[in-house]
Amino acid sequence: MGIGDNHTVWMRRALTLAARGEGQTRPNPPVGAVLVRNGTVIGEGYHRKAGGPHAEVVALRGLTPRQTRGTTLYVTLEPCSTHGRTPPCVDAILAAGISEVVVSVKDPNRLHAGRGLRLLRRRGVKVTVGICREEGAALLAPFAKWIASGMPYLTLKMAMTLDGRIADASGKSRWITGAAARREVQQLRRHADAVLVGAGTAGVDDPSLLVQGSKRHQPLRVVLDGAGRIPLTAKVLSDGYPTIVVVSASCAEKRQAALAQGAVRVWCCGAGARVDMELLLRRLGQEGILHVLCEGGGELAGALLRAQLVDVCRFYIAGRLLGGNAVPVTGMDGWLLGDAPHLRFRQVRQVGEDVCVLAEPAKTEA
Repeated sequence: MGIGDNHTVWMRRALTLAARGEGQTRPNPPVGAVLVRNGTVIGEGYHRKAGGPHAEVVALRGLTPRQTRGTTLYVTLEPCSTHGRTPPCVDAILAAGISEVVVSVKDPNRLHAGRGLRLLRRRGVKVTVGICREEGAALLAPFAKWIASGMPYLTLKMAMTLDGRIADASGKSRWITGAAARREVQQLRRHADAVLVGAGTAGVDDPSLLVQGSKRHQPLRVVLDGAGRIPLTAKVLSDGYPTIVVVSASCAEKRQAALAQGAVRVWCCGAGARVDMELLLRRLGQEGILHVLCEGGGELAGALLRAQLVDVCRFYIAGRLLGGNAVPVTGMDGWLLGDAPHLRFRQVRQVGEDVCVLAEPAKTEA
């Protein structure tokens, strides 16, 4: 095994650690770090929450400079070089006497990009950048988009039949896909900062939108309900977990006040009868939300695609057919062929009895 292969092994371990922090670190990115001496891990860790120690500091915890001098540090993101809520990790690396730092991706913040690496190199630390670059960039994508645009990264997840239906003619959708696909959705929620659904999904299916069995992290629930018609008894309003109900100007103030009880907040986004989706996402970005998982329904999915606000689609497709008046995956309003959104397939794989298709919308000029 060559040096490059070793770098890949340890960086993949760091990426695995970093993923444990997804959905919990906002507005910071998830980061993992592994400290290696002579082919043996002597320290590792990941960033757990904003304000807490960064991954590099966690990996160094409990070790003396004698133990860390001459070691190699693998970290998924360029070490920070400025004072924030915690001291710069570059200072901790230099104090520890680490001789080599291997990084997956540079800091996407143009104000900081490359600064930490330059400081390390000036002090004689060997720096290697780009190991597992693709995986590192994918992990960092929500933070990178938020830094660049102020808006969260949006994943559109839809479960559908082979003919593109998300519910039968009566509105029933449980369960189109099998248990394996539903377990994956639980993991998607675990790694997201917020889960977004339309009022129809929240009212008819009455989902909790929570991560089952998790005591550490629950995503913020966001319900799009222009007229404010969701029943006050819905789980997302009555179970005590934080929820934002997003209404338009058509929702009466009295109704908004009725909805805003307990852990529920009401946002009015849009002057007309419809919610302004871009305004909503910008407000979520202002709250430090990095990654939004949209779980439907069809009208919401269609609106997001039409507005070019979707970053990646994750379709779980069951080997079933509904046809007829069953509910289509992107609502009732379609596109002419020449205007239809174009999706580029990135991955197709089997999940239990179903198929998962990962696709990215091809962005077009407005």
